[in-house]
Amino acid sequence: MKPKAIFNWSGGKDSSLALYHILKNNEYDIQSLLTSMNHSVDRISMHGVRGSLLEEQAASIGIPLDQVLLPEHPSMSEYESILGAKIKEWSERGIGHSIFGDIFLEDLKKYREDQLAIMGWKAVFPIWKRDTTDLIHEFIDLGFKAVLVCINDSYLDSSFSGREIDRDFLKDLPKNVDPCGENGEYHSFVYDGPIFKTPIRFSLGESVYRTYPVVGTKDDDNCFQPPSEKKAPGFYFKDLIPKDPVLR
Repeated sequence: MKPKAIFNWSGGKDSSLALYHILKNNEYDIQSLLTSMNHSVDRISMHGVRGSLLEEQAASIGIPLDQVLLPEHPSMSEYESILGAKIKEWSERGIGHSIFGDIFLEDLKKYREDQLAIMGWKAVFPIWKRDTTDLIHEFIDLGFKAVLVCINDSYLDSSFSGREIDRDFLKDLPKNVDPCGENGEYHSFVYDGPIFKTPIRFSLGESVYRTYPVVGTKDDDNCFQPPSEKKAPGFYFKDLIPKDPVLR
């Protein structure tokens, strides 16, 4: 029997490409998609995407959705406590693997592995150490469609907010920006591709600019800026308006 696993789903391109390879290789029984949510506004943590669009993604993929509900600015201890309770619950269902779309952040990988090992779980990284230029071209070539929903103004200006991830986008990226945004330069929302039965329909809404306190740890739901930089990171969020809202 295939080992049971939870897939850590952000709604973005790295998650989508990692899930594509997991489903293609058929090595794990994916029990659910796990997404961290800002409970106060019902949006994906840091990405800022509405919960209803996340639900549409899961429905189109055909895998149940499980949400970790977090306060707006959770501490690491709060995050670990909430997630630990979830992992304990899943362990009772025979689940012991957690799958991530990380690419090259070594300290983040070690953190995940160490935290899961405490609970007797194993971490899986299907696209780890892949060249990010190759990955983004593979993403486009496979027919995935995505728009940028969160822009870190330390790397990109507001004109990138809401842009499609295509070859024109790649040509316009500054040289200091990773093609996959692996350093927190941007986050995306995937609305079509080979893992979806039907596209997710939406329209582009307003752009909102927000700043956050400088943080000193890297985690999957937060753009990272080293604490030595005094300027608080600023982010442009592009709202996406659902056209086919999921009935709650």
